[in-house]
Amino acid sequence: MIETKPAPSAARVLLDARDLRFAYPGADGVAALCGAHRLRALDGVSLALREGARLALLGANGSGKSTLLLHLNGTLRPDDGAVHYDGAPVAYSKRGLVALRQNVALVFQDSDDQLFAGTLAQDVSFGPMNLGLPQDEVARRVAESLAAVGLAELGALPLHMLSHGQRKRAAIAGALAMRPRALLLDEPTAGLDPEGVNALLDKLDEFSARGMAILFSTHHVELARMWADDVVIMAEGRVAASGPADGILGDEALMRESKLMLSPRRARSHSRF
Repeated sequence: MIETKPAPSAARVLLDARDLRFAYPGADGVAALCGAHRLRALDGVSLALREGARLALLGANGSGKSTLLLHLNGTLRPDDGAVHYDGAPVAYSKRGLVALRQNVALVFQDSDDQLFAGTLAQDVSFGPMNLGLPQDEVARRVAESLAAVGLAELGALPLHMLSHGQRKRAAIAGALAMRPRALLLDEPTAGLDPEGVNALLDKLDEFSARGMAILFSTHHVELARMWADDVVIMAEGRVAASGPADGILGDEALMRESKLMLSPRRARSHSRF
């Protein structure tokens, strides 16, 4: 069984992004050529992720979702503003980032950006080995993580032999092996068929039930309504709205303004596609 680290309070804020502002290198030059203001990927974004949260981050392509996730695990550093983990500012030293990423795991949209080792088991073992854990503890974490995503029998397979859905789950297994308190997923259902989406959401249900905070990005309104308790809507690098999923996602004018995919309203339940 995948363990999560003990949490002092279900309401405790794990990750706190405060007024983040960020522009990718070269953005100023592009803005000048277009006669526009500075092109910021994030323009004053604040977000709090609490222990045990089921939070969906929604927005059209280019709204800043992926950039925000990369800030939350320390891959990117804000030009202004700050990210706090467990009440303290993130330290961008090597030691500080290792500590952050041990507790805040990010799964990329494209699993090919994350998987690189010869076999599935070798890939999942990479993070725990870098922590300097004993070999038997590494093996235990690998076995538990693969079992948690339904790949227990495939550890010896080369990565190129896995299906697209299996590769998605393999990337999640690598994240779980770090025993994180928070799991961040960038468009985790992209490219999955309905059966694959259902299987993934079932796994997220299991992780959430164990107390893990989960934040995933998507542009699918119905997916967020079905699974998340709370949502954050992003548009043009800013937070356009945040709050309980039912209330926010029921605002059709807001969904249209945010260029999000609308679908017929259905009652929230644990039913899948």
